[in-house]
Amino acid sequence: MKRYEDLSPSLRCIMTPGPVEVDPRVLRAMSFPVLGQFDPEFTGIMNETMEMLRELFATGNQWAYPVDGTSRSGIEAVMVSLIAPGDRVLIPIFGRFGHLLHEIAERCGAEVQVIEKTWGSVFDADEVIAAMDSFKPQVVAIVHGETSTGRVQPLAEIGRACRERDALLIVDAVATIGGVPVETDAWMLDAVIGGTQKCLSVPSGMAPVTYNARAEAKLLARKQVERGLRTGSEREGGLPPVRSNYLDLSMLQDYWSPLRLNHHTEMTSMLYALREGLRLTLEEGLAPRFARHKLHEQALLAGLAAMGLELYGDPASKLTVVTCVLIPEGVDGEAVRSMLLERFGIEIASSFGPLKGLIWRIGTMGFSCRENNVLRLLGALEAVLLRHGHILPAGQGVQAALDVYEAQGG
Repeated sequence: MKRYEDLSPSLRCIMTPGPVEVDPRVLRAMSFPVLGQFDPEFTGIMNETMEMLRELFATGNQWAYPVDGTSRSGIEAVMVSLIAPGDRVLIPIFGRFGHLLHEIAERCGAEVQVIEKTWGSVFDADEVIAAMDSFKPQVVAIVHGETSTGRVQPLAEIGRACRERDALLIVDAVATIGGVPVETDAWMLDAVIGGTQKCLSVPSGMAPVTYNARAEAKLLARKQVERGLRTGSEREGGLPPVRSNYLDLSMLQDYWSPLRLNHHTEMTSMLYALREGLRLTLEEGLAPRFARHKLHEQALLAGLAAMGLELYGDPASKLTVVTCVLIPEGVDGEAVRSMLLERFGIEIASSFGPLKGLIWRIGTMGFSCRENNVLRLLGALEAVLLRHGHILPAGQGVQAALDVYEAQGG
């Protein structure tokens, strides 16, 4: 009989746009005893998690809870629940994940119109508003932080315009929640999806979402109680029911409400992880946490510039937590990435679609976003580039980053 070795994954310095290194305290929380999903102790943990998510999303919304599954499950849950067949949906696209929103909206049976921006830039609010006035959508879906291009889309004016035109605004904040400000109420965002495996430094497997009363009204108009749980009428609303059972927010919110209407078996250990990740985030404080991410971005940028490397994209719309670096001419980008991983235990990311082979993407997110990681990456990247025959000013990258840290009193 074949015998298998004890599981012993390598220790890595993960500097990608996700997943990132998980805080050891989160890993510890995942080892705690499993509780039953209706145990009052466990439902108390559920309630605490909702309270912390409201603070993280900067919202007074009643509904703020995780969907069990990777970040994409949260995106799909919100979209399949809020987009009814035949709805007009506008999707501004400025990178890979805007195209994902387009695909999901089409699968929902929507009439979709897209507007596209050259990768590496974002939209002016007026461009989105003009498309809204022309197309008159019932739903607008947009990415906040686009990790494929390292850009961040301002949302306040778009949110206000959607509210004035009675369109629901769905926002993919998977890459930004916990790393840069996401102001759900102030920006008038109707539904927001976050991720665990990026700035929250929790393993992939849950997707925190929040939505307001405007969004809930549409959910209730589509609500259908599962057959095996019905005690009365089959339907509560007049719109076509949500086409997914597992990702139906109208049923999920009953599970997360005091009603505790059974929907699925909750991911106990993952909820422990999310609760601990949220606790650590709020303990640090959102404003200091955002400042920490900004500081390490500045040190990384200073180091890359001192090495003579060029950045990709419009600097005015750069996403704090993702830095896109142009691969120098004549350098094999994948060979560099492989050597960083094999010799130094450091992982950075390549890219997708039209940017494949043209840029590296470096994440400074959550627990991975710390001084020793930035300095280690800069020193290793310099060594690997030199090893691949790329001439650069040796030693200057780390020194420039140290200058940033010392100027900040670090």
